[in-house]
Amino acid sequence: MAVPKFFEFFEVFLQVLADGKLHSAREVRSMIAESMQMTETELSEMLPSGRQTTFGNRVMWARTYLNKAGLIETPSRGRYCITEEGRKALSSGESIDLKYLERYESFKEFHRATASVRLDSVADDANDESPMEMLEAAFRQVNATLASELMDEVMKLTPAEFETMVVKLLLQMGYGNGIDDAGVVTQQSNDGGIDGIIKEDQLGFSSIYIQAKQWALDQTVGKPEIQKFVGALQGQQAQKGLFITTAKFSSGALQYAENLLGVKIVLVDGTALTRLMIKHNLGVSIEHIYEIKRLDNDFFSEEL
Repeated sequence: MAVPKFFEFFEVFLQVLADGKLHSAREVRSMIAESMQMTETELSEMLPSGRQTTFGNRVMWARTYLNKAGLIETPSRGRYCITEEGRKALSSGESIDLKYLERYESFKEFHRATASVRLDSVADDANDESPMEMLEAAFRQVNATLASELMDEVMKLTPAEFETMVVKLLLQMGYGNGIDDAGVVTQQSNDGGIDGIIKEDQLGFSSIYIQAKQWALDQTVGKPEIQKFVGALQGQQAQKGLFITTAKFSSGALQYAENLLGVKIVLVDGTALTRLMIKHNLGVSIEHIYEIKRLDNDFFSEEL
C-alpha cells in the first residue's frame, strides 16, 4: 500500500487532536501512524532526496493546510491542538479535503498565493507546462508556504526577541562582517526610537540604525511613523536607517522615504522580511539541493 496523499491525512490529523490536548509533532505522527495502521515499510519510505520520509513530509503538509484553514493552531512552538472550527469539521460528517478547506477565507488567501501548481498533480498528463516549468512552479509554492509558516513563528516572538532577530538578520546578510560586536540591540527603556545598530566599519564612522516594528500583518505603517524615525536618526546624527516591519507600508510612507535628502532610509515589509530570512538561512535550514543538468551539445559536436 502506498503512503496516502497529504490531503488524505487531514481528517485523521484532526481525530488525533480531538482529545483537546497539546501534542508535539512527534506525538501526532505516531498517533496517525497507529490510527492508519501504517506498516514499517510505508513509514520508512523516503522522498527522492533521501533526507525525509514521505510519511513525515505529507503529515507536515497536512498540518500546514489545516493550520491555514484555522482547524488547528500552534499556541506554543512545535505543539498543536484542535480549534473549535476543527471540532465542527469533524462532527459535520463531511469529507475533510481541499474542497472543504476552501470554505475558509484564510485558507483561500493562502492557497491562492501558493497554488501555482498542485503538489498532487505535478505529473498530470493534462498539464501543458514543461517539466521545468512545473518544477519552477513547485519551487515557488514550497517557498511561499515556507514564508507563511516562517511569519507565523516570527509573530510568536516577543518584541525584544524580534529586535534581536532583525539584528541577526543584518549580520547574516554580511553587514558588519569582521567587526567585533558589530550588531547591538538597544535597551528598550531608553532607545530613543532606535532598536538596533549595525557598525559598517572598524572605527564606527558609518553605522546603520534600525527600527523594528512587529505589527499585525494587516496593519499599515504610514508616513508619520517614518517621519518619527527620521527624527530619531537626526538625534543620532545618523545618515543610514532601516525600518523593518512584519506589516506593510502605505504609499505615502514609501514615497516619503524615497524622496528624503541627506538621509537614506530603506523600508522592509513583512513579505521582504521572510524573503530575506529564507535567502540568508535565518530561521530555516536547507532540506535538499537539486542539481538541474542539461545536455552539453558542445561536447558532442567536438571530435571524440
